[in-house]
Amino acid sequence: MSIDLSRDIAFAYPENKKLIFYPKVRKNLWDLYKRKLVAVEEAVQVIKSGDNVVLPLGCGEPPALLEAMARRHHELEDVKVHQMLPIREASYLKPEMNRSFRHVSWFTSGSNRQAVNEGRADFMPGHFHEYPYFFQKYIDVDVFMGTVSPMDERGYFSFGVSVDYTTTAASQARVIILEVNPNMPRTRGESLIHISEVDYIVENNNPIPELPIPALTENDRIIGGFIAELVEDGSTIQLGIGAMPNAVAEALQSKKNLGIHTEMVTDGMVDLVESGAVTGSKKTLHPGKIIGSFAAGTKRLYDFMNDNPLVEMYPVSYVNDPYIIGQNYKMVSINATLQVDLLGQCASETIGPRQYSATGGQTDFARGCLRSPGGKGFIALHSTAKKGQISKIVPMLHHGAVVSCSKNDVDHVVTEYGVAKLRGKTARERALALISIAHPDFRSELRAAARKMDLI
Repeated sequence: MSIDLSRDIAFAYPENKKLIFYPKVRKNLWDLYKRKLVAVEEAVQVIKSGDNVVLPLGCGEPPALLEAMARRHHELEDVKVHQMLPIREASYLKPEMNRSFRHVSWFTSGSNRQAVNEGRADFMPGHFHEYPYFFQKYIDVDVFMGTVSPMDERGYFSFGVSVDYTTTAASQARVIILEVNPNMPRTRGESLIHISEVDYIVENNNPIPELPIPALTENDRIIGGFIAELVEDGSTIQLGIGAMPNAVAEALQSKKNLGIHTEMVTDGMVDLVESGAVTGSKKTLHPGKIIGSFAAGTKRLYDFMNDNPLVEMYPVSYVNDPYIIGQNYKMVSINATLQVDLLGQCASETIGPRQYSATGGQTDFARGCLRSPGGKGFIALHSTAKKGQISKIVPMLHHGAVVSCSKNDVDHVVTEYGVAKLRGKTARERALALISIAHPDFRSELRAAARKMDLI
């Protein structure tokens, strides 16, 4: 039975505005939705001191619920809030709320980096593909809160831009609270949750956060060009976050029959589809489909993803599994790093001992592409930092730096001075290759350091 087209769900806040329409939903599902629809302040009453609260990655976070939770700070103690790559400056992260909330960062961003490095927040190490298992094996999920697209006629919501560890965490939760937002794109694949699984619903119409497309420098484009030259037609690609992967996407637009299997879906991939470079016709797994786990970008990207049969989103335990990645023919992984030593070890998440980001899926894809027939891996970086004052290719990683990608997993390293092929090379050959793509101002001191280390 369909509901009356003239009826809709009363918006719980603010000002009781009417927002979301469900003209085709069966009456029993409609009634269930209405019973679970509450004011945001009521929903967060379920959170208790000492609880683990889990949020989706990045743009899937529920802003209204987070602010309502923060307003309860005087009633709560030691609530642990778990999230990867927070986007907004949430109130619960403020220093004055330390007694009430302890943030656990699964990937550090500009929103929580200071808190982590000041010791006001914790950091969770791990490979991205393992994170769903953490919620099954190690961490009790007391409350899950996330943003979803509106319910469909069969009672399903979509987690949209954040499937990754989200669906697993929700499945393990004692209580599930969803923030329904018509701006969240509805994505296909394994992104769904049914109304029967949900405990509380609130509604919001805030725009989904956007990540602006970074401006590309001349060096970004040079690096992108070097990598694109080595990517063959028919390859399946993964791109990381940042300017250099975007530069690679720009340089790949002249290629043919590319496929996409990636943890992160980006605006650059929309450009590749629209240019005709991506067809997915040569993919081993999911031919013709863009496979991703989460997305972050502009509204153009979200509009492209919305109910698009070309795009399928799956848990990161599948997408980032090196054994799955390696089944794609000519799998190409492209990621950025902060510093590389003369053996090829990459520090991609810390600057010295200070946390900057996290391992994420870099190692997942670095290992996966090496299992692929015809696969290639690329780690990109500018040769210098601080306007040319510091070399990012160094004899040894700086004191306290974390090795994100081991020397054994690195295939190619790329700077604006060229490509160093490391896989299958001796330590001596690696050192010489890396020195050759360092900035010319630092090559002599790198050679001297390599001699002291008995590398050359």
